Parts: sequence; C-alpha cells; structure tokens
Amino acid sequence: MFEPLRRPRFAVPVAFAFAALGLALGGADTANAADPHPFTVHDLLAMERISSPVVSPDGKTVAFVLRTTDLEANRGRTDLWAVGVDGSGLRRLTTHEASDTEPLWSPDGASIYFMSSRSGSSQVWRLPVAGGEAARVTDLPLDLGNLSLSPDGRRLGFTIEVFPDCETLACTVDRLAKRSGGVPSGVVYDRLFVRHWDTWKDGRRSHFFTLALDGSGAAQGSPVDVTRGLDADVPSKPFGGAEEIAWTADGRALVYTARVAGSGEPWSTNFDLFTVPADGSEPARNLTTANLAWDTQPVFSPDGRRLAYLAMRRAGYESDRFALTVRDWPSGAPREIAPGWDRSAGGFVFSTDGKTLFVTAGDVGNTALFAIEVETGKVTRLVGDGKVSSPQAAGGRLVFVHEDLHHPAELFSVLPDGSDLRPITDINSERVAAVKLGDYEQFSFAGAGGDTVYGYVVRPIDFDPVRKVPVAFLIHGGPQGSFGNDFHYRWNPQTYAGAGFAAVMIDFHGSTGYGQAFTDAIRDDWGGKAARGPQTGPRRRNRALSIPRRRSGVRAGCELRRLHGQLDRRPVAGPFSLPGQPRRSVRQPQHVLHHRGAVVPGVGSSGVVLRESRGPRETQPGALR
Repeated sequence: MFEPLRRPRFAVPVAFAFAALGLALGGADTANAADPHPFTVHDLLAMERISSPVVSPDGKTVAFVLRTTDLEANRGRTDLWAVGVDGSGLRRLTTHEASDTEPLWSPDGASIYFMSSRSGSSQVWRLPVAGGEAARVTDLPLDLGNLSLSPDGRRLGFTIEVFPDCETLACTVDRLAKRSGGVPSGVVYDRLFVRHWDTWKDGRRSHFFTLALDGSGAAQGSPVDVTRGLDADVPSKPFGGAEEIAWTADGRALVYTARVAGSGEPWSTNFDLFTVPADGSEPARNLTTANLAWDTQPVFSPDGRRLAYLAMRRAGYESDRFALTVRDWPSGAPREIAPGWDRSAGGFVFSTDGKTLFVTAGDVGNTALFAIEVETGKVTRLVGDGKVSSPQAAGGRLVFVHEDLHHPAELFSVLPDGSDLRPITDINSERVAAVKLGDYEQFSFAGAGGDTVYGYVVRPIDFDPVRKVPVAFLIHGGPQGSFGNDFHYRWNPQTYAGAGFAAVMIDFHGSTGYGQAFTDAIRDDWGGKAARGPQTGPRRRNRALSIPRRRSGVRAGCELRRLHGQLDRRPVAGPFSLPGQPRRSVRQPQHVLHHRGAVVPGVGSSGVVLRESRGPRETQPGALR
C-alpha cells in the first residue's frame, strides 16, 4: 500500500529557511551505501525518472521513458524501456547515448515510433519490438516535437517551429541562417510575448504537421502543415504538449487546441478547439466559438462517437475550474459531466467501452485518480493518496504513474473499481533504501473566515521531539497551486529533512484541490486571506510536533513581511530568531534569486538574508551551529 497520506498548475515554489540552509551537496553513493545516509541533493539527482508511459495495443506491455543523470558529465540521458503490465519482463529498448523520448506503439504492436536526437537533430525513428536496430523515419531540416500517430497508423503527426508566413520549411531554414550570419544582434519587440521561461521569442510559431506513411511504416511524400498561416502555437506555450492534439478514430481528421488572440494573446485565456482534415485539404474549423474561456485536451472515445475535453467558464481567468465536457461527434452540443464535482480535472482517458472517464485531479493535497460515469456523472475516487499521473487503460486494468513524499515515480496498476492496487516497477527501490527520509504528515487548521486550511510537515531525519530543530517554511507559487504529496525532482522537502530541518508547506487560500471557492478566495485579496495560512500554520504545527516556538526560526508576520519585501525588492524588517539565539528584529535588504525560480537563503552574522546567486552553493558546516 501507499504511505499513509498525500502539484501545481502554474506553480513555482519559493523556499524560505528561517535558519541556515543545510543542503549537503557532498557524496551520495545511493546504490551501494552499507547504511542509510541522510537524503541529499545528490540523492535527488540520482533518482531515475519514469515518464511517458504508453500501453501496447494488446494491453499487455508498457513502454516508457527512463531518465538517468550522469553527475560526472553533468548531463541527463533518456532511454526507452518496456515492462509487462503484470510487472514481468523489464527490459531496456534503446541504449544510444542520444536522447530517446516520446514512445508510441504502431497499431499492430510490432513497432515503436519515438523521437531521438541521435542523427544530430530531433527526428522520428522506428524500433521493431521483436528486435533489431532503430530506423530513421524523418530527415527534415528542423527539429521535431510532440509526436503523434493516427489510429490507423497511416500518418505521423509532429510539431515544428516555423515562421507563420513561410510556405515551406526551407523558407524558415533560410531566414534563420540569414539571422545567424548577421552582425547586429539587437531585437525589437513590438508585441508580447517576448519570452517563455528561458526561451526568447524569435517570430516562429509551433505548427502541427502530418506526414503520410507507407505500409512498412516509412515516410511517404512531404510533411503538410495543417496549421499553416496560424498566428498561434500548437500546442500552446509554455505548458502545452501532445495532450492538446487528438486524432479522430478513423484517422482522417485532427482536433487541436490553439489561442488565436492577436496582440491580446498575453491577457487572453480563450483557447479554442479546432478541427482540420489530416491531409490539410481544408481550412481548420473552430469548434468552441461559443465559449470565450479555455477549451483544451481533446480526447475521443474508443468508438470515435464522442469527443471529451476540458473547459473553463470564466474568460480571462487562468485558474478557473476545468470542467469535463463531452459532445457527440461531429456536431453534438457540449454537455458538462459531473457539474457538481468541485474539482478541476487534469489528465483523463476513456475506458475501453467508452462509458467511464478515468480522471486525475488535485484533491486535498494529493492528485487523485477518479472514475466518472459519462452518462450519470457519478464520481468514484479510485486512488486517493500521493500523486497519480498519465492514466491509461490496459486490458482490464488501469496503468498510471504514482509518487508521494517518500517515493519517486513508479508505474502502478489498479482495477477499474479501485481494488487490487499493484506496483509494476521498482526502479528506484535500492536508491530509496539507501537513504534516510523524513516522515511526513498532513495537518489542518482554521484559517481566514474559519475555512479549513491544509498543509504538510516533513520531519527531519532521526527526529527527536525533545530536541530543538530549525524549520524550513516552503511556500508554493502560482499563486493558485499546491505544495502536495509528491516526490518533486526540484522542489523536494526531503532535501531539507535530510539536512536536519522540519519542512512545513501550507496550501493557503488560493491553492488548488480544495474546491473552486477556496481557489477564488484570493481574487482581489492577495496578501489578505492568503497571508493568514502562512502566519498561522507553522505555529500550529510547531506545537503539534513539540518544536519550540522561540527556537524554531518561524515567526508569524516576519515571513510575510519578508515575502512582501522579496516581491517588491525593498528592504523589510521582521522579528525572527535562529536556533540558539534570542528573538531580534533585523533590517536587511531582500533580493529575488533567479535560479530556477527558487529563493535560497544565506546566513549573515545578524540573521537570515536572502542573497542573489548565480547557482547553488555549499553552506559551510559552521552555519548550522
């Protein structure tokens, strides 16, 4: 069974440690250690990461991507693996040093198509499952992404970054070459967006192409841009992926998500669903013009007679509830499924008979798996603890990825009624056994307006309630997000627990997974109700854990003033104390650390001050005294 108890959309967690940051960056031979050692950042990096599971057409095998980290080479590598749904026959499918990702089964189950950079650019390859070398399917002059395959296996689909006014790939290639060869490097932007995360906009858009395949699975002819001329990205940026594109059951058409908003794009949430012939012979048609809010993630039922998707109702509000919506294909009226279910749907898949949707959704600090009947809207929670992602039907079972605060992601399966939960993989079992992890617990308290506010605490390793321990208070971003029960490969509280901290995470007002009213509570009230949780939660948890309030390093009010200081970059004052020091009020300049969205605290002689940094740094051993 999973550990007792319990991720975030548009969330970037921010870490405040009200004592010295003790993240040990030193050695961690996780697989061979004789005795378990405290969990460190190196242990986090050493965990092998499962993603992109796809079930074979006969429902017996799962192909997936496994990422490993080579610390000496300072790089990660991804390979394809496969395992039986019953957990047997784990085997590695690719061994090339290049990146292999996005596996897809051919309809007959004889081959796996995948993306690989082994030719020097990201192209489509095909691997015979029975054995043999992978063969390159595409040889195009630009990188490909977001691989898909029509249900009949006759067409590939993929995205390419192109200039919308270019009619050929050669046009984009030539324009890029001219730019790279020029001396001036300045760029003038006359509209937003300018950048997505660390990628500057250069005038190109992600467009979706299809490519015909012959009977042997080889490419036939030239790719067709079925979104040609579109001043929008397919899939959307920065978070969209292949889940925003779906083929009709007969493979003759596609449905995709796009936001066509012109100069108003940065402020618009009017993503629509468009349908277009797979050969691009006709212009795309907007299916959701009536809804000015967000429509996305199209999924067809196995018989092709229904289209399900997610829809928001309030235009311009990116944190509205995603409602499950279904319509008869091709011309039925949209109907919401389970309108009384106060959760925002995430990933979902149809059952093999098309009568049930298996859906993931944030749920009180977890990401749970639900079964929802299409006709009646009846909702049943199947797996409630931890984080569930990538659900898929596999014969008479469901396959999914599961993780929690004690376990990195592994493959599991369960019966459609939620019974007979079974692990499929244990890729990281030896690594987990080699480290000491902090026990975790979910707690709740009365917040603003008497609403119940939830949080998690991860105790330091070898926790002794008699001893005084420092506290790391972790605040999620978004602000509509959640710091939940998952094993995050970046924002992981176990790195604090391994360094002797008690990590506390509060899902304050505005967090997701607690009903839409709770998420909406901070609209026009940021710094109000949302501030009460971070002020109150740590004190409540300190008492319950026997963490002395004066020595915990957590001071209500100080944290919020420091938070506001960080947001507006002005000096702020706040009373706080370090372990072994009396309470004091210190005025120190605050700076936002732009390192993967994190704020890393340092220690000055008079207290804690956030410092700018160009990368992670070791904390001197004396800083923990």
